[in-house]
Amino acid sequence: MAKVLAALRNHWKKSTFGACLLGWGGHWLYGKHCDNLLRRAACQEAQAFGNQLIPATMPLKKATVFLNPAACKGKAGNLFEKNAAPILHLSGLDVTVVKTDYEGQAKKLLELMENTDLIIIAGGDGTVQELHVNVNLLSLCVQAAFSKIPIGFIPLGKTCTLSHTLYPESTNKVQHITNATLAILKGETVPLDVLQIKGEKEQPVFAVSGLRWGSYRDAGAKVSKYWYLGPLKTKAAHFFSTFKEWPQKHQAALMYLGPTERPPEEPEEKSSRPPLYVRLYRRLRSYLSPPKGFPQEVAPEEWEELKLSTIELSIATQNRQLDLTRTEDSMDICIEAEGVSKGQFVQRGSLKMRDPHLCLEGSQCIQASRCILQLPEGTEGSFGIDNEEYEAMPVEVKLLPRKLRFFCDPKVREQMLQAAVQ
Repeated sequence: MAKVLAALRNHWKKSTFGACLLGWGGHWLYGKHCDNLLRRAACQEAQAFGNQLIPATMPLKKATVFLNPAACKGKAGNLFEKNAAPILHLSGLDVTVVKTDYEGQAKKLLELMENTDLIIIAGGDGTVQELHVNVNLLSLCVQAAFSKIPIGFIPLGKTCTLSHTLYPESTNKVQHITNATLAILKGETVPLDVLQIKGEKEQPVFAVSGLRWGSYRDAGAKVSKYWYLGPLKTKAAHFFSTFKEWPQKHQAALMYLGPTERPPEEPEEKSSRPPLYVRLYRRLRSYLSPPKGFPQEVAPEEWEELKLSTIELSIATQNRQLDLTRTEDSMDICIEAEGVSKGQFVQRGSLKMRDPHLCLEGSQCIQASRCILQLPEGTEGSFGIDNEEYEAMPVEVKLLPRKLRFFCDPKVREQMLQAAVQ
C-alpha cells in the first residue's frame, strides 16, 4: 500500500489525469444506465396500450412517421430508433416510417396521408416546416382533407420550439423524446394556430411559430460559425455583427386588421343524417316561404397602416403561450425599438436565442388577424420562418386559427386550463 501511495505521489500528473478520466468515464456510464432505465419504463408503459383488447373487426390504427435523418447533425435516425420506435411498435400501432432525405416523394406523401389515422413528425423545426423535397408538410396538413388528422411531434432536432408548448421541459434528451412519444399514445390534443405567408409570386408557406426579419435573426443565424468559442459563441456572433453599419435599421410599411372574434367549437362528430321525410319537409318549407328582405351589407374591413423603422420585426402565433379559453383569435406583431446600443444588442441577442419571438421591453406590440408587409425596392436579407431561411420580399400573413390539432402531454394541457381559469 505504501508503494502504491508513493508511486501516485511521484507521478502526480499522471495520477491526476487518470483520476479525472476515471471520474468522467464513471459519470458517462451512469448516464447511459439512467437512459436505459428511462427507455425501459417508457416501453413498459407503451406495452400497456398494446395489451388492450380490441374487436376482431376493428383495424389497427395507422401512424405515418415523417423522419428527417439529417436533423440533429445526422443523429436523428439513431435517436428515433433507440428511443421512439420501440414505444410506437409496442403500443400496437401500424407504423409506417417515411424518411425525408430523397426526392420524388410528393405523390407518395399524399397517398400515405389519405390512409393514415395520425401523423407523427420526427425531427426539428425544419422538419415541421419543410420536408427538404420541395414539399411543405404543413401545406398538406392544412388542406381540408387532412386538417382533422391529429399530429404528433417527436423532438429530435437541435431546435424544437414547438416541443416547449406541447411537452414538459426536460434537460435529458432521452426523457424528452420518450415523454413526447408517450403523449402521442395518450391521445390528448390541443388546437394550434397556423400562419399562411404568401409572397407576390411564390406558393404560400405555412408556419406554426412565426416569421422574423431583422438584425437579431441575422446574428443568430451565424452563431454556429463561432463554435470554437464555446459558451461565448452567441455573444460573439452578436458582437461582431455590430461592426456593420450602426444603428441597423429595417424600414417597411405595415397594414393590418385587428383580432377576430373566436367562433364556437365545432362538434367533432357530425350528427346523423335526418330521415327522408324531415329533409323533404325542410325543402318544401324553404320553397314556399323564401327568405324576406335584402341581404345585409358587409362592413368594409378597417385596415390600419403603419410606417416602421425597426431593428427587428416578428410576427408570431400565440402557440407559445396557449390559452384554450380565449375569445379572440390573433397573432402577435412585435416591432423592436431601433434605438438600441451595441451593449444592449449583445445582451438582448442571448435572450432572443432562447426565445426567438420574445417581445423585449420598449417594443411596440400589435395584435392582428391579418397583415401585409411591404418592403422597399432593393431590400436585401432573409426572413426566418420557423427557423428556416427564406428570401425577404413583400408578403401577406394570414392567421388560420386552430387549424391543426397536435398531441400534447395531458399534464401540460391541464396546466393550460388551470392557468386560463386563474
